[in-house]
Formats: sequence, C-alpha cells, structure tokens
Amino acid sequence: MATYDFDIGILGGGSAGLTIAAGSAMLGAKTLLIEKEAKLGGDCLHYGCVPSKTLIKTAHVYHLMRQAQNFGLPAAQLAPVDYKEVAKRIQSVIAVIQKHDSAERFCKLGARVEFGAACFVDSHVARIDGQTYSAKNWVIATGSSPAIPPVEGLSDTPYLTNRDIFALDHLPESLIVLGGGPIGIEMAQAFSRLGSRVTVIQRGDQILSKEDKDMADLVLQALRREGLTVHLNAEILRTRDLGRRREVVITTGGQELALQGEMLLVAAGRTPNLTDLKLDAIGVDYDRRGLKLDARLRSVTQPHIYGAGDVTGKYLFTHAAGYEGGIVIRNAIFHLPAKADYTNLPWCTYTDPELASIGLNEKAAQAAGLTYSVWTEPFRNNDRSLAEGEEVGLIKLLLDKKERPLGAQILGPHAGELVSEWVAIMSSKAKLSTMASAVHPYPTLGEINKRVIGNLFAGKVYSDTVKKGLKLFFNLRGRACGSDEDSHV
Repeated sequence: MATYDFDIGILGGGSAGLTIAAGSAMLGAKTLLIEKEAKLGGDCLHYGCVPSKTLIKTAHVYHLMRQAQNFGLPAAQLAPVDYKEVAKRIQSVIAVIQKHDSAERFCKLGARVEFGAACFVDSHVARIDGQTYSAKNWVIATGSSPAIPPVEGLSDTPYLTNRDIFALDHLPESLIVLGGGPIGIEMAQAFSRLGSRVTVIQRGDQILSKEDKDMADLVLQALRREGLTVHLNAEILRTRDLGRRREVVITTGGQELALQGEMLLVAAGRTPNLTDLKLDAIGVDYDRRGLKLDARLRSVTQPHIYGAGDVTGKYLFTHAAGYEGGIVIRNAIFHLPAKADYTNLPWCTYTDPELASIGLNEKAAQAAGLTYSVWTEPFRNNDRSLAEGEEVGLIKLLLDKKERPLGAQILGPHAGELVSEWVAIMSSKAKLSTMASAVHPYPTLGEINKRVIGNLFAGKVYSDTVKKGLKLFFNLRGRACGSDEDSHV
C-alpha cells in the first residue's frame, strides 16, 4: 500500500478549503492546506462578501441620512463621501475576521499551512516553490476570478474588478458597470448612494438573469428611482481609454451610444481558477465552467481528487462552498457515500430591497415542466414594513399540485434573513400548516411568511362550504352587517 505525506491535501484557503482543513484536522487526519495568496480567507473575505456587505451598509446609512425628512426628521446637510475613510472601515472589518482565518489558528487545530502557487506533479503529488507534498486525497478549492469579456479595446482600457473596487483612493464621479448580475448590481447601487453617477450595461432583457423577471424588474425599478441608468439588451462594441475617462460604445434599441465615465467596473461573471494547476497532465477533466465532478464531488476521472467551492461551477456562494466542504469531509474522511443536494440551497442579492430565493422559481419550474400555483403577499400589507418606511416588495411562494412548497422568493427588507424560515420548512419537509399555526411576534417582517400561507388556507377555511356546514350544525345566523343571503334569520 502506498504511503503519503498527508491524509488530505487542500489547494485553496477560501470558505471551502478552510471548512475542509478545520474539519479534517480536528477529526485526526494529517492535513495540508496550501493557499496561493499571502493570507487565508479567499475571495469572500478580501474581495467579495465581507467587503461588499460592509460597503453596502455604509452606503445604506448615507442614503438614510439623505432621506431623513421621510422619517419626520429635519433634512440633513451632508458633506461628500471620503472614500478613503470608507475603504479604511472595510479593511478594519476584514482584519477582525482575518484573525479567525489565520494560519496560526489552523496550525493549532492540527493543519499545516503553506503559502504559494501550487501545481500537480502527479495525481497524488503537488509542488510548491520546488517542494513536493504527497497526499492520499486532494481537494481543489481554488475559487474563481472575474471573467473578462472579449471586448474590443478592453485590454488597453484601465478597468476595475471586485479585487480593486474596495480600495480606491477616492469616490469616482461617474462609474460604468459592465454586467447586471449580483456583483454588478450591488456595487452599482452602493456607489450611486455614495454619490457616484452610475450606468449599468446588461446584455440580456433583465438584470439578475437567474431570477424571475417580475422580481428582477422590481429591483430595476428601485434602482432607476434612485437615479441609476441601466441599459438592457445592450451589446458592447468597444471600449477606449480617454485618459481621465473611459469610453464604452454600445448598441441598444437600434441605436449606437458612446458612454463615458471616470471609472469602469467589469462584473461580467466568474471563471474558475484551474488553468495553472496542470490538471491535464494528471487526467483531471474540467471545462470553462469548472471541474467535472460526480454527485459526491469527486473528479469523474480521478476519484481521489475532490472539488469544492467555485470550481464546481454550480452555485458560486460562500455558504455553498461551506456546504460542499462538509460533503467532502463525509466522503474523504468518514468514507460515507454523501452526495451534494442543492434542492434547498438559498441565495440572496443584497440590493435594497434585497432579493432572496430558495428552491425553484417560475423559470426553473417551467423548465422542469412542473405544474404549480403562485401565492403572493406584498410588504405594503406588513405593519412593521410600513413603520420602517419599506413598502416595496413581496413574497412569492410556488406550490406543487399537492400544495407542497417548490420554492419561495422574497423581495423586500431583510429578505436574506426572512428566507431562513423557508430553509427550515423546506429542509425538514414540514407541512405548511406548521408555519400557519405558529405564532410570530408582532410587529415583525417575519409575519409575511405566515401571511402568504394564510392566503392559501383562508380560501379553504372561509369557503361557502364551511360556512354552510357551520350554519347547519351550529345554527350560525350569518352576517351582522351588509347584505348576504346568509344574513337572513
């Protein structure tokens, strides 16, 4: 039997890699973690979730201050935003979390951490800075990078990505965003609220293309009300560097437009970090989307090599990476035949209002050929939402023929928190009557989850059939006000 330096080796110190390294080491496996960058934490900590949500909060506070009169307060006289101070706060938040993701902590857990660019020598051996390490099992969790579209002139035009946007030395007077996905839309709204004039260019006929169009269009309306310019069905012809400005030429609606902005942000999707690992040499199959994996997250060609996180090409979320890390541990360490199941995986776009989803939306249900019904409840009927000045949005619940939840989408304040109740309901396969009979505190936004189910049951409980039965058995006399045949004595 072959012997190896480590029981498990992990390439990538992001969410998936850290989950696997911590779990494996604490379970007694001799664990090696290799990270290309100088610090652990991955894209999420340094260039993604953490800095973006910190920025979004800062922009939200500034936006509220500018809207003080809407809450019965005197209009505020605000100074322009000093982005250096914003960037300083972002880095301070990252620094606090970084302590939890330090090499020292993982060493205490029992995992060895090495920094540098690694590549495979053979299917069990990786090289880093001339040193080779062997492992019985390997995990590729190297994450993803911004995808750069093949646009004429873009390679000669200075542009930003999510790796640059949080460390600018000043707030751009104007910003052009290429891409209407979650990253592009979140950053577009945040910079607009801080004071930049923002233009978004989207190739399709809606922003947030994976979402149902009716829900995405409500987000679009909110952005436009705040002053953002969004071009849909736009083809980018070319870009040009004008010195202190960037030019993007597009066609939309049969017209050619030349747009100019101080800065250009490219947010046109992601590409997996696989090209430098020399996977072809060891027979690991992959394509432009990611690794070719089976349901247990094993390479279809080298089953002792696993993939987790963005390299799977499935759900590019930090919580998905953490979940996949757990699946790898169950397979590689416990040797249990665990399979990844994304049926009840939630996600959220942190615009204002937020848009959160779990399960199937209408696009997915129609693609699957399913019969379903739709039940909705608007936030304008929620007392807490009205009290907080939040009237935009709704919850949309999809039920199958047996009135079991297929999925839920929530567009509104704190939607990312509200969807967690549906995570519990759908993951446990609980009956809708469980939530309908549960008592929610008043006034809370969470009541909207119960209210949408109440709409379903109200049609049954308060039906003519029920009323006639109650009248027959208990001699109820009907309406006390207005006209109705049941009101006659």
